[in-house]
Amino acid sequence: MAEYKTPVLIIGSGPAGYTAGIYAARAGLKPILVSGEQIGGQLTITTEVENFPGFPEAISGPELMMQMRKQAENLGVEIVDDKIVEVDFKHRPFICSSENHHQFCGETVIICTGASARWLGLESEKKFRGFGVSGCATCDGFFYRNKNVAVIGGGNTAVEEALYLTNFAHSVTLIHRRDALRADKAMQERLSKNKKIQVEWDSVVEEVLGTENPLSVTGLRFKNVKTDQTKEIKVDGVFVAIGHHPNTEIFEGQIELTKEGYIACRPGSSRTNIAGVFAAGDVKNPEFRQAIVAAGSGCVAALEADRFLQEHK
Repeated sequence: MAEYKTPVLIIGSGPAGYTAGIYAARAGLKPILVSGEQIGGQLTITTEVENFPGFPEAISGPELMMQMRKQAENLGVEIVDDKIVEVDFKHRPFICSSENHHQFCGETVIICTGASARWLGLESEKKFRGFGVSGCATCDGFFYRNKNVAVIGGGNTAVEEALYLTNFAHSVTLIHRRDALRADKAMQERLSKNKKIQVEWDSVVEEVLGTENPLSVTGLRFKNVKTDQTKEIKVDGVFVAIGHHPNTEIFEGQIELTKEGYIACRPGSSRTNIAGVFAAGDVKNPEFRQAIVAAGSGCVAALEADRFLQEHK
């Protein structure tokens, strides 16, 4: 078992984590970043990124995360590929234990563990994830200009994604397992007035259809739960919008969480209810889920951690 000590311990390795590391390193704080289970975060399952500033040509999500990691390492961030499984925020310095039985001791902690999309759990969905199956219309909608797409879900997120996709797609099919949407009434009215969107009610997706070489989505098969009839439609993209869950399980009982399970921070800040513990990225912001937003909040968290350490010398 190894023991690591640092003024700034960063948990998580997506855009928020790497950016926090970059700013902390430039402040001379010798940060240690524990990468977590999904190194690079959710962008590692995104095929192309066109909306991150500084890249005139599209860059793949994994490549973008690799470049962020290299930049962080070049600036002096010590990155440990391990997963934090237990934390103790009762006293400073804070003690965190890892899956590989290492102990990390931080004068401050920046939590950047993100949020994970909820998936349907189909083998075919997993197979085509990143090759026509997506969990983010804002990220990938542009690639489906003049094509037919489907959105799975019935809440605000699903309706928002369906409406957003009409800016690009030729048609959008919303597939919902019930006979009424859970989305706000105003959102439902907007959806009903949009001629590009049609809804398949009482339907559950059974399989994502596609080709093997290259991997590409060509359609969906779903079943009406009331009639037991199955139906196939031709689509080029499938957007699963049944929600996200924040990766905060290990922080329960240690830090204040919202009723949805996200880390509660002071308005306009990365500060949590524990002095010296900060949060950045999707783990505290369920609304936008964009790499640039996460990166910006990682910067804020590092600056606030630096300020905290200066005040508590």
